[in-house]
Amino acid sequence: MKKEIGGPEEIRELVDLFYGKVRKDDLLGPLFDERIGEEWDLHLDKMYRFWQTVLLQEHSYLGSPFTPHASMPIGEAHFRRWLLLFEQTLEENFTGEKAEEARWRAAKMAEMFQLKIAHYRDHSIHPIG
Repeated sequence: MKKEIGGPEEIRELVDLFYGKVRKDDLLGPLFDERIGEEWDLHLDKMYRFWQTVLLQEHSYLGSPFTPHASMPIGEAHFRRWLLLFEQTLEENFTGEKAEEARWRAAKMAEMFQLKIAHYRDHSIHPIG
């Protein structure tokens, strides 16, 4: 049964389900495992705080979500897959206004990250952070 995203419990479930898909994915799984290594608990905790800040306005995430991604060997195919898995997770498990907001924000984030990565690569510069 689908549920609405109303608090930290649902955020945690969304993040856990989504990254469960990511870790099993042939394209994204190896990339994430190489980058995160044995630090999955830390990464998931950071993602809980990020999405709580974005969707629940709890302001528990501090930092720049883009900077860690700037130097990764990722492109359009990676972002398409990331977004597909995120949208599948939402579609399968959640409903309501916050689920739609999460879908919209994820799409905008993927678009912005791709544009910024392309800019940095095209100009041989590195982001500050």
